Amino acid sequence: MKHVVLFSGGIGSWATANRVQMAEGDELILLFTDTRIEDEDLYRFINDAAAECGGTFVRLADGRTPWELFFDEKFIGNTRVDICSRILKRDLARKWIEANCDPDDTTVYIGVDWSEVHRFERAVPRWLPYTLVAPRCDEPYLSKDDMLAMAESAGLRPPSVY
Repeated sequence: MKHVVLFSGGIGSWATANRVQMAEGDELILLFTDTRIEDEDLYRFINDAAAECGGTFVRLADGRTPWELFFDEKFIGNTRVDICSRILKRDLARKWIEANCDPDDTTVYIGVDWSEVHRFERAVPRWLPYTLVAPRCDEPYLSKDDMLAMAESAGLRPPSVY
């Protein structure tokens, strides 16, 4: 069984990967979709966190930054339309998963938590026929401070953006 964690580099996606790694003994894949404009220290944390979690780390990039995407699409970026998340992250991840994973043998994990159940519920039908799971929507419920403390106790230095 493959367990693919959509691995953003945020503390929530690390906590998700950590929970999956501890609960599942099968193949763990950490799938990072790179927008090419993340903070340098976030890139450091992504690499450190992937090494700490184990499994296979896969880094994908469309090749464009959000600004290049806006130019190519003749689009003015805004918070109402998620063109960057869709093209530079979700579509790219979905394409890789479809090319490399059998839906009957793969679970996809997202890092949303109990306070964002609505995001998880919206995403479930988009990922069919894959099973989508959001482990942080289940107990134990962790705050951001809890997750940061867990990361530090695992020997990770959280990214400076926190």
